[in-house]
Amino acid sequence: MEKIKPFNHDISAAIRRIAADISHSDRVVILSGAGISTESGIPDFRGPDGVWTKNPDAERTATLQNFINNRDYRVMSWKTRIKNFANSPQPNRAHFALVELEKKGKLGTLITQNIDSLHLLAGTNIERLVEIHGTTRDYACLGCGDNGPIEDVLCRVKSGEEDPICEKCRGILKSATISFGQSLKKEDIERAQNAARECDLFIAVGTSLTVYPVAALPQLALQAGAKLIVINDGETPYDALANEKLAEKIGDILPAIVSLV
Repeated sequence: MEKIKPFNHDISAAIRRIAADISHSDRVVILSGAGISTESGIPDFRGPDGVWTKNPDAERTATLQNFINNRDYRVMSWKTRIKNFANSPQPNRAHFALVELEKKGKLGTLITQNIDSLHLLAGTNIERLVEIHGTTRDYACLGCGDNGPIEDVLCRVKSGEEDPICEKCRGILKSATISFGQSLKKEDIERAQNAARECDLFIAVGTSLTVYPVAALPQLALQAGAKLIVINDGETPYDALANEKLAEKIGDILPAIVSLV
């Protein structure tokens, strides 16, 4: 791992306490949000420089009914997918720190709200990963449920199909992500909820904890007697309930914590 940056006394003490909590825990659950990927060049959604803050239409395309009812939004969405796919963001120090935590045998379940696949690219075991909001790796048909690698559809878009349809049922295609107004996969939310109820330490990283039902996971952990740690630049509804709250750069904090586990 990279050389750890120096922190002031209070932060260093909090890092040691969190590392000790992890070391003494048997069932650690991590919940990651958009904040863990900003250092990979992926902007968050609602921050001052967020995707939806700068471009409200981008948020509208993320609403399922808008996507279904408005061809222009679908065309815009596929153009954005082409652009994002070409940029190929890479995992950062925070993603690799969680892989190291897994190697040390201290990661039970990693639940991510992110759709960027950076945890997998970093080396997280897919058996421990719950991609609660889906993934941009794949496409899905809203009609028959056909799915496959997103590259298959992106090639068609590059060839001139602005709004590609399903080749099996002629239904609407979209990335295999969960849009606003679209239900989470039952098996994914059940895995996440069970992990939260059974953990003895829940760590929320880079998430505002405002999007439900995922935002309820820390409460499930607390009700089961688990400790809660929040690492996020902005405020969350759980800050006052957390055993520790750190607002430092995630790419610095996570490697520092994991190095002491």
